[in-house]
Formats: sequence, structure tokens, C-alpha cells
Amino acid sequence: MATAVAEIVGCYLPYLWLKQGQSAWLLIPAAASLALFAWLLTLHPTAAGRTYAAYGGVYIFVAMLWLWSVEGVRPTAWDVAGSLVALAGMAIIMFAPRHA
Repeated sequence: MATAVAEIVGCYLPYLWLKQGQSAWLLIPAAASLALFAWLLTLHPTAAGRTYAAYGGVYIFVAMLWLWSVEGVRPTAWDVAGSLVALAGMAIIMFAPRHA
């Protein structure tokens, strides 16, 4: 979840600058957050492609939490259902039996 938060912050801050007229200084913490995001992805112990695929499910879930907690928009039942489906997909990818 920390990886997803780092990516969302890294993208949300430039959004604030470009779309809401906030300070361009937001690009500095945005860049740091995206660098943290990239580094956090390297800490996962499985194949990169599998990690990125499974991360997508977690990202969707965290983005819905962000929508609600930061942007003040309550997710719809469809948002929640989609997030749960994405998490189920992540679980299938990450916890499937593997043959060496």
C-alpha cells in the first residue's frame, strides 16, 4: 500500500499544479514521491512483471481510498465492487501455486 500511496502522491501533486493552479514547487515532492515509488517496487521479491501486475490491483484499491479520504468523494458501490475484483485478481496472481 505504501507503494501505491507514493505513486498517487507523485501524480496528484502535479495535478494540483496543472489543474488547480497550485505552486510549481509541488513538483519537487512529486518527483521524490515517484522516486520512492520506483524504489519500493524493487523491494518485492518476485518477478518484476508479476509484481507490477499484482500491484495494479492494490493501486486500484488505494486509489479509491484516496478518492474518499483526500478528495472527499465517496466511492460508489460500483467503485467498491471494482476494487474488490481487482484485489481478488491480485490475490490470484500472487498466491497461485508456482512450480520452480
